[in-house]
Amino acid sequence: MGTIQKGILGGFSGKVGTVIGGTWKGIDYMRSKGNNRNLNPSEKQLTQQLKFALIMRFVQPMAGLLNISFRDFAIKMTGINNAFAYTIKNAVTGVYPSFAIDYSVALVSRGDLPNVLGPAVTSGAGSLLTFSWTDNSGVGKAKAADQAILVAYCPLLKQAVYTTAGGMRGALTGELNLLPFSGLAVETWIGFISESGVSIANSIFTGEVTVS
Repeated sequence: MGTIQKGILGGFSGKVGTVIGGTWKGIDYMRSKGNNRNLNPSEKQLTQQLKFALIMRFVQPMAGLLNISFRDFAIKMTGINNAFAYTIKNAVTGVYPSFAIDYSVALVSRGDLPNVLGPAVTSGAGSLLTFSWTDNSGVGKAKAADQAILVAYCPLLKQAVYTTAGGMRGALTGELNLLPFSGLAVETWIGFISESGVSIANSIFTGEVTVS
């Protein structure tokens, strides 16, 4: 049984469901455990296992992004751990045994940089998604040279495509090539990262779209 040291946003040690938590050089981490299983798990244990597995399937394909886009909140833990903690606390819906992620609530980036206004996404020829927005440079720390973080997650394939260089805030538009997801529905988000790479914006869910 795992022990949560600092609440849901902190790390944990031991085993929780199919995940083992620990600390390495002061950084909390998670990894999958082996195949040894409790043959008579309680409903509470099964609930944890289902939720953990659901969220791991969502965050793992974006690990490279989340370790950057959640780093501002990842105190003594990795960015993906912080994204995991945020998602399990805020974006899981349903009751045992039917849990789901509310993608409209989930974040793929987190920080205090202002996001853009009125973001939208459309699917076009060649499996391209086109994101558009209204420039709000000058609001708070927002600058025209901030780069868009564009993300698409395919629930069916449990895979994601993303970029941290999706177009400058001042360009009003950016594209994401989703050829691997042609004909499939994807969930989409837009965030921003400053030109210096220091500041990050909370992502905005831009909806589900079917890739052409």
